[in-house]
Amino acid sequence: MEIRQSAEGDIDRIMEIYQYARTFMAEHGNPGQWGPTNWPPRQLIYNDILRKQSYVCLHEEKIVGTFFFAQGKEIEPTYRHIEDGAWLDDSAYGVIHRIAGDGSLKGIGTFCLEWGYRKCGHLRIDTHRDNRVMQNLLAKMGFTYCGIIYVEEDHNPRLAYEKL
Repeated sequence: MEIRQSAEGDIDRIMEIYQYARTFMAEHGNPGQWGPTNWPPRQLIYNDILRKQSYVCLHEEKIVGTFFFAQGKEIEPTYRHIEDGAWLDDSAYGVIHRIAGDGSLKGIGTFCLEWGYRKCGHLRIDTHRDNRVMQNLLAKMGFTYCGIIYVEEDHNPRLAYEKL
């Protein structure tokens, strides 16, 4: 597998992957994370592509996964306030959002998270309380649970994780 920045021509495939991910999450006990709002919206993904913060994971030249990645100091406004815990470190970090695979092969999520971690050595991520699949993956990869954050889109609590 390999990772590259998304291009405008990738958007239809990216949206197909998010549709698959919504169905997968609903079938695995997590219907509330992206399903009710048909998240993420196409315009958000388009804007991420323009800002060069959208990435795709390729296998044999086919897009099999996608995610948002950015890095810097306090780049995620929703991470400034954390409840029932604390971040491990306040230095610059990378953040991955909206990670999704098309279900065609195992290990897409791990590959994307490892890529992000290699980029910066300090990664933060959050997930919905019902997303047991992601929680298990983060635990397996050595992420530490840090507390609760709230996202602007729906103000629902998210479990926040960090890896140094």
